[in-house]
Order: sequence, then C-alpha cells, then structure tokens
Amino acid sequence: MKELSNCSLCPRQCGANRLSGRSGFCGAGAALKVFRWGAHFGEEPPISGTRGSGAVFFSHCPMGCLYCQNHPWTAGGAGEEISTERLAEIFVRLAGQGCHNWNLVTPEPWLPLIRAAAEIARGRGVSLPFVCNTSGYARVETAERYRDLTDVALVDLRYASARCAAEASRAPDYPQVARSYVSWCWENIGPLLTDERGVAVRGTIVRILVLPGHADEAVENLRWLRNACGADVTVSMMSQYTPAHLALTTPGWDRTILKEEFERVTDEAARLGLEEGWTQPWGTATGDDELLGSNMPAGEGTVG
Repeated sequence: MKELSNCSLCPRQCGANRLSGRSGFCGAGAALKVFRWGAHFGEEPPISGTRGSGAVFFSHCPMGCLYCQNHPWTAGGAGEEISTERLAEIFVRLAGQGCHNWNLVTPEPWLPLIRAAAEIARGRGVSLPFVCNTSGYARVETAERYRDLTDVALVDLRYASARCAAEASRAPDYPQVARSYVSWCWENIGPLLTDERGVAVRGTIVRILVLPGHADEAVENLRWLRNACGADVTVSMMSQYTPAHLALTTPGWDRTILKEEFERVTDEAARLGLEEGWTQPWGTATGDDELLGSNMPAGEGTVG
C-alpha cells in the first residue's frame, strides 16, 4: 500500500513510513488492527435500525482526546492484527447476521486496507452501505479519494476554538478541519435519506457532544452548522459525556455535564430551527456498562 509509505491520510500528515515499521502520531503501523466487531444497537435509530449496525472498531486514532472512552484501543493500541482477507470475512459475517450497514468506527488510518477488504467482500456478492463514523478530524482530500467508503457520514463536531481543541484533543486545527469536512459531507453525501423501514441509506448526521464547561463551543458550532448547511441537516444532540482516561484526573474534565449546560445547547438548536435529528435526555452519561468503550471486551460481539 503506497499510501502507507508516506502517510498523509489524516490532517496531521506526519509522513510516517508505516511500511518500514515506523508509526506516526496515531501509532498505526502497516498491519490492519481491529479491536471489536459486531451488531451495534446503540447508534442513532436510522443507523442501528432493528437488526443493528455492523460496527468495526479500528485500533488507533488521529485524535488525542484526554476523555476518550475507547482509549484502550485508540490510544493504547489494543486489538488484533488481521489481514484484509480477514476483514472481508468480518464484513461478510456482519451482512449475514442481517446488519443494516458496515459501520467503520475511526477508520482514518486504515482506509486503503478497508477498501481492499471491501473489494473482496463485494467480489463475493456481498454489499452494504458504509457508515463512516468519525471524530470529524478528517482530511477532505482523503475523503475525496475514499468516497466509496462513505454512504452515510456520522461525524462529530466537538470544538469551536483552537484552545479547547488543543487542550482536550491535542488538535488545535480541529475547528477548521472538522468544519471543512462537515461541509464536504453535506455537499457530497447530502441530507439523510432513509428507506421504507427508516434505515439510513445515504446522508449526513452531525453529532454535537456537549462537553463540561464548554456549552458555548456547542452553541457556536450549531450556529455555524445552521449557516453552512441550513435547517435540514440532521443533528444528534448528545448528553452522554462521561469522564474517562486522562479526564478522570484533569480538573474541569472530570465531571459530567450540568443540566443547565445541556439545556442551553438544546434551546439554541430549537431557536435555530434545527429540528431534524435526536436529543439524548440529560442524565444519560454512560456508566459502567458495555457502551462505555473502555469496558467493552475485544473480539466479536454485539454492542448495546
């Protein structure tokens, strides 16, 4: 895979020669690495549907979030090294289980290998829509090259300031990068479309995760989103922030969000006329169940 010899897949564009054993910021090498796969019933309703979303949780991540719930495999690199043939088998198995889609969770470091696996699966007559499930820290140029791996964009929009993005995720360029990516998704993937069962077949869903002490960031992103995409964009308002990883010992990040913080954001969404989507009830911060990534076992199994 030529792209792995001078890696520029993510916005960090570190140029690591992963084929020679060197890894860049994300820690990914040449061998495809996956932590867990299975039917996911905890995503947004059009993604999980009635039979689950065929989620594949990839190891390593271009972000460096101090509160990452999935840190054992995103930051810690846990997971199993597998071949593209094995990933194709996983895709086929998920389809055989009746999953509505292939849900690629943090796929950025592995896109060339995922495409190779998808080609094998499709060669066997198996095809599902791809959900590109990303933090929003993604290069538009990479998204263009791998357009075939995004039927549904499930994308976060977390920060509006470089300062907050640097503090929380070591990515001061996140605001402009993520907004550029969301704009690309809206222009190229378009609004959410569902079939007669209410299951997503194409489109864009933007997740707004409200962070403790930073409701103003979410409000600013909602205003930007309304101006950039209009009132028809589908928004998932998330109250589930739970301190994890380094956030457990970081002042300001070591708490769940307050009710008034979340209401400030949801009130602004209503004021802006952003009515397409879902709002988590306040107080649904994830406890010690399987939906908290750090408690999720490796290997094959359902989620949620």
